[in-house]
Amino acid sequence: MTILDTIIARKKVEVADAKAKVSEEELQQYPLFGRTCYRLRDFILDDKKTGIIAEFKRASPSKGLINGDVTVQEVVSGYQTAGASAISVLTDSDFFQGSLDDLTAAREVLQIPLLRKEFIVDAYQITEAKAYGADIILLIAACLTEEEIKTLSTYAHSLGLSVLLEVHNQEELERSLFDTIDAIGVNNRNLKDFSVSLDHSYYLVSRIPDQYIKVSESGISDPQTIKALQKVGFSGFLIGENFMRSPDPSTAIKEFVQTLQA
Repeated sequence: MTILDTIIARKKVEVADAKAKVSEEELQQYPLFGRTCYRLRDFILDDKKTGIIAEFKRASPSKGLINGDVTVQEVVSGYQTAGASAISVLTDSDFFQGSLDDLTAAREVLQIPLLRKEFIVDAYQITEAKAYGADIILLIAACLTEEEIKTLSTYAHSLGLSVLLEVHNQEELERSLFDTIDAIGVNNRNLKDFSVSLDHSYYLVSRIPDQYIKVSESGISDPQTIKALQKVGFSGFLIGENFMRSPDPSTAIKEFVQTLQA
């Protein structure tokens, strides 16, 4: 089994446990469930912002602990002040040391879109995302069928959530082009062996129809890389480890953006 297979198997158990504790009907009564979501498109395409989706990530399966000394609110507040277009928060506990409480904590201090970064395998997790304050959900083509992507994205849209679909290759892209997808992210990290190559983004960008926001994910550590990706058609850039590796992620993104805008 690959690490992705292991994560998905664990996620299905986790979802079953969550359903047994809190029903979807109960989640729909949470205060945040009724809020109107920020639209990802409005913020990614805002000229006054950077296009960066800045990520709060304590740990990862490949790197272990990345940063355990900072709080989610101090980090995401710094990201927002620096000009991030949106924020991504990992909510997986077993492999990334995140939680749904991190999502709600981030929501309390943000006035920009918030992505629940999660391995979604069930509509229940989308209901959770809305109930805990997310504006965007992630669907990963590598662990979902064509029909699942269509069904889950349709449900997310019915709740007012934006949908970021993550792909790794042309086959995943071509079977996933639904009107209920708002943005397509090309993950430059191979989820099977965790190798990283920006060639994935450069190869797929012209194959993504222009109706979708185009997002390059992972492996971006230099402002010049963003400028190069913008030239070929990307308008969104998901960056996590580059900032989180710093003892002070807020300063790291501030300096990154200053160089980007110079």
